[in-house]
Amino acid sequence: MAEAQPGLALRFQRRFLAARPLCSLPWTELEQSLRTAPDSALLADILDKTILHPLCVKYPPSAKYRRCFLTELIKKLETTAAEPLDELYKALADVLKEEEEKSTHCYKNYLLPTGDCVTLSESTALISRGTTGLVTWEAALLLAQWALQNPSLFRDRTILELGSGIGFTGIAICKTCQPRTFIFSDCHPHVLRQLGENIWLNGFIPEPDVSWSIQTESQGQEVEGEKCQNPKVIVAELDWGSVTEKQLLGLSADVVIAADVVYDPEIILALIGMLQKLSTSRADRKAPEVFIASTIRNPDTYQLFQAELDKVGIRWQMIPAHSSCNFLYDVQPDVTILQLFI
Repeated sequence: MAEAQPGLALRFQRRFLAARPLCSLPWTELEQSLRTAPDSALLADILDKTILHPLCVKYPPSAKYRRCFLTELIKKLETTAAEPLDELYKALADVLKEEEEKSTHCYKNYLLPTGDCVTLSESTALISRGTTGLVTWEAALLLAQWALQNPSLFRDRTILELGSGIGFTGIAICKTCQPRTFIFSDCHPHVLRQLGENIWLNGFIPEPDVSWSIQTESQGQEVEGEKCQNPKVIVAELDWGSVTEKQLLGLSADVVIAADVVYDPEIILALIGMLQKLSTSRADRKAPEVFIASTIRNPDTYQLFQAELDKVGIRWQMIPAHSSCNFLYDVQPDVTILQLFI
């Protein structure tokens, strides 16, 4: 059983640092291991790889998440004959003290298969400041995993992401897929501010002259220069309803991606209008490749999106899911990716 313990601690680590739902952590395997060998050393190893890990110390998940995690670990310890672990109780006391401060944000650390990490500052509330864009949603995780499995699609190309939110998918692509230029975009000012902070947090510097606003055609031509970091990163304030084809021409996107943008019937027509503008957004008139990941919360809304695509003549096909699972841990069956032919 001792051979399985290091692997078990790492499984806890990857899920914990990304603040995945606590029910998805391998508690059953931990109970079996402790029944076989009631040794607090395994719990100490898990503690070192989670609560005491340098990433957690510097960029911690929410205090509530850490409290619930530690409480469950202590329950597992107390049901065995293992020696008490003072470090566990001290860690819980520290978190309880911190929880009194009621922080409105937390961090999540996603360990990529490459060994790199995406660190995000997120809101602790699903809806904050009038938007759902301050947290990472499941479709963004799936889209990033799919991108990592298809890096050639992004390598040395200009990528435009619609509705980037706080940036997980785009940052993961920038760290692993070697795009030439990556254009993050959103329209909500608080989301754009948080997005910019997360981009900086992960070591990228957005272009100073074009951050927070969509470029003109002449600025877009400057984006193709070779004098900056690789990849070149741009943050654009992009309103689907008011952006012009001329402005999009300046971006010259080769690939367009989006995650969790098909959730409200009221924005579907604006999204499709945006896609139609993008179909002629390149100087060579070649339409970009488009991939949209969605969590199907309401089948009627998703079917409406597909029907509206059919109505304007935009063909689509579903991208088959990969059987392998790298860093997503618990892929939901209701998350899909569509390729659109605009």
